[in-house]
Amino acid sequence: MAIRTIIVDDEPHAVEVIQKYASNIPDLEIVATCNNAILAFRLLQQQPVDLLLVDIKMPGLTGTDLVRSLKNPPMVIFTTAYHEFAVDGFDLNAIDYLVKPIPLNRFLRAIDKVMHAIKGNKPATFVETPEAAPAAPAKHFLYLRIDRQSVKVDTADIQWIESIKDYIKVVTKGKSYVTKQKISVVEKLLPMGQFMRIHRSFIIPLDKVEGYNPNYLIIAGSKIPVGRNYKQACLEKLGPDTAGQAE
Repeated sequence: MAIRTIIVDDEPHAVEVIQKYASNIPDLEIVATCNNAILAFRLLQQQPVDLLLVDIKMPGLTGTDLVRSLKNPPMVIFTTAYHEFAVDGFDLNAIDYLVKPIPLNRFLRAIDKVMHAIKGNKPATFVETPEAAPAAPAKHFLYLRIDRQSVKVDTADIQWIESIKDYIKVVTKGKSYVTKQKISVVEKLLPMGQFMRIHRSFIIPLDKVEGYNPNYLIIAGSKIPVGRNYKQACLEKLGPDTAGQAE
């Protein structure tokens, strides 16, 4: 069985090296290459993948943040030029950690670990669970980089997200978090269908809207502005029955 693999690295030469190494392993199928973690995140929502070969230090979203953002991540091998990130990698249960420039023999050892892991786990298709109780909805988390550490925030607790220049403020019921990040990046990491961009500077969870009119909506008693270019989309999403409740 082929090991479906995605390579994520913003350095074209690094991608070429891994592709060349992979060509020597018949069981390793490179299904896609991505030069940033956001693109990889989108692809992972669309197709099954067995292995992620991912660089750690990339602009926008790091490789470790990408893995943390996945509800059910595939097996992971981190590739990086920085030894100091090794602890972060293994904290995420990575199969291996390869330091650039990556020697061929070291790459082969890492893939050998992947193959052993696959052989040691029974395929999910063989697991029978007759009359199983309905599974609880999976939780989804954002990991925000604050004071040199990652802070875990349950997206179900978010009341709104606000962009403030180069930073975002994530507001929950009991606390607010401020981190240096683009709101467009965070938008792509939120659960699909549960959040909506209503302004160039605001994202809101749809289930927490208490009232809405064309200019603003109400969440937790606060007025959140609706941008001019977002009004029609808001009306279509929230429905005419909601409009006017915030008057």
